[in-house]
Amino acid sequence: MSILSVKDLAIQIGAARPVDGVSLDIAAGECYALLGESGCGKSMTALGIMRLLPAAAQVAGGTVEFEGGDLLALPESGMRDIRGGGIGMIFQEPATSLNPVLTVGRQISEALDLHTTLRGAAARARAAELLDQVGIPDPLRRLDEYPFQLSGGLRQRVMIAIALAGEPRLLIADEPTTALDVTIQAQVLDLLDDLRRKRGMALFLITHDLGVVARMADRVGVMYAGQLVEEAPREAFFDQPAHPYSVRLFAALPDAERRGGRLATIPGSVPAADVRHPGCRFVERCSEVMAECRSAPPPWRDVESGQRVRCFLPGAAPAVAAGVGAGDTAIAFGSTPLLEVKDLQVHFPIRRGILQRAVGAVRAVDGMSLRLMPGRTLALVGESGCGKTTAGKAMLQLLRPTAGSVQLDGVELTTRSPGQLRPLRAKMQMVFQDPFASLNPRLRIGEIIAEGMQALGTGAGANRAAEVGTLLEQVGLRADMVTRYPHEFSGGQRQRIAIARALAVNPQLLICDEPTSALDVSVQAQILNLLSDLQRDLKLAYLFITHNIAVVDYLAHDVAVMYLGRVVERGMAEEVLGRPRHPYTKALLAAVPRVDGMRSEVPKLAGDMPSPANPPSGCHFHPRCPLADESCRRAYPAEMLFGATHAVRCIKAV
Repeated sequence: MSILSVKDLAIQIGAARPVDGVSLDIAAGECYALLGESGCGKSMTALGIMRLLPAAAQVAGGTVEFEGGDLLALPESGMRDIRGGGIGMIFQEPATSLNPVLTVGRQISEALDLHTTLRGAAARARAAELLDQVGIPDPLRRLDEYPFQLSGGLRQRVMIAIALAGEPRLLIADEPTTALDVTIQAQVLDLLDDLRRKRGMALFLITHDLGVVARMADRVGVMYAGQLVEEAPREAFFDQPAHPYSVRLFAALPDAERRGGRLATIPGSVPAADVRHPGCRFVERCSEVMAECRSAPPPWRDVESGQRVRCFLPGAAPAVAAGVGAGDTAIAFGSTPLLEVKDLQVHFPIRRGILQRAVGAVRAVDGMSLRLMPGRTLALVGESGCGKTTAGKAMLQLLRPTAGSVQLDGVELTTRSPGQLRPLRAKMQMVFQDPFASLNPRLRIGEIIAEGMQALGTGAGANRAAEVGTLLEQVGLRADMVTRYPHEFSGGQRQRIAIARALAVNPQLLICDEPTSALDVSVQAQILNLLSDLQRDLKLAYLFITHNIAVVDYLAHDVAVMYLGRVVERGMAEEVLGRPRHPYTKALLAAVPRVDGMRSEVPKLAGDMPSPANPPSGCHFHPRCPLADESCRRAYPAEMLFGATHAVRCIKAV
């Protein structure tokens, strides 16, 4: 029996219909995954079910039944009991969903007050237990912190804890693991799966990650331009996707086999919600289009038992092969590194008391060393909180290091004053994780891109406007977009603008901090193709900070694995990813959700990453390592070489 039944749901915003006739059923204890690109209407469908639509939007038709009751007919007071208690929701963007003036503990307690009988110390203990369940280290301390004190990944986990506080019977999870690294993602997915099975809780999972779908879903719905275009059991969907759109989503996935080649992309973009469609909504982007596709909406057809598709094609859509590129984008090894980091440390003092005396330090980066050769991509991977982003900012001197050396093209950066660093800024640029937060909303994108050129005196002043237009075209946008503001672009387009801004001053080094973490697979493929093209054409070097191992497998030439402020394994990509030797690296790779749904036999990481304010003695990884013994607790391991380029800090490495 269905716990949630949606029939012909339509949502209207003026002339636009972001959701246009969606029907789906979810049974108790079932995981239904809704898949599709940004702008397809997935999140709007979830908001319509919860009756949390923006003021300008309204339900134009259809029904939504939860446990036999019509949610659309309930008064708002009745919906308040349903939200959080009957139906919980994990929102996509925790930064805008959490109250910035309330502590984490207070916000979890609000949900407990509304939907449970727990109060006072019991509620606080339950809140700490929920934080621990979703993988937040030192939960008692985190209860008294505010959202701005947490990383993006930690804020996402707080959102999950709040959603679980009311013990809902249906949980709507809108991209619940987008900002999380693979180990925490595995923990959160296992937690959701375990709760679903123990409580009989239904899970409505909205995601663009096919690996997460393969791991979690019982049934899959593919959404495009406001409508479902395919619905199937998980096994049938991954064995033979039937809609041309579904096939292209699979072809856009990065992996090691496509290294040096181009990923298949879907031309164009999702049509605007106010466009009227006489025929199939995918017609402008489909290479298998037929005459009838343009004249009439395709009907639902059964392909196999339980699998149906909205398409005129008589059988399953043909496979789409990824394009073939020009081979490896890296230029030959040089004898001199472009970037060389030695024993880098970034410590933040912990101050307490009325006089704010330093009583300790957070060792965010604690003795990191690495080298990046010209024209190559070095991927820096590790869990959230291990110090990757802090290290990247310290290398660019956006944060001043506590100790250590950073040399760019032989020039020491740590001893330079801000004035002396200014002319060197043109050689090194950063692409930040959140392009919307890093672009000035009051400036047009032409002004944003030209700002760095003016500040650093690069480019010809008279022809600067033409150069900005050329840069936009270089990253796949139109030159006539210079007068638009950042809010007028999609997430993928804003990331392209951020890349264009970084390229405007002709850098030799780009530090890319999770540039594709929040993008759909189709847009991610476009950005990865763009980065590969730019590296080949401009001989750029990339320090690529990411937790997406599939992207590392496709793009990186070298890999450094970071844990609690230190590099524990480094080497060429085929060495580190193909023959990992450190137990932490093996656990990272084992946690990656695979499209084939197979699970690794390597045991998952136990516990959470220790606090960088109080790192363990000896090897920092020993509290979570299945191989640890007393010798691991005595001293931090020295670096062991396994060949000319493969180095590991572990006495148990084999």
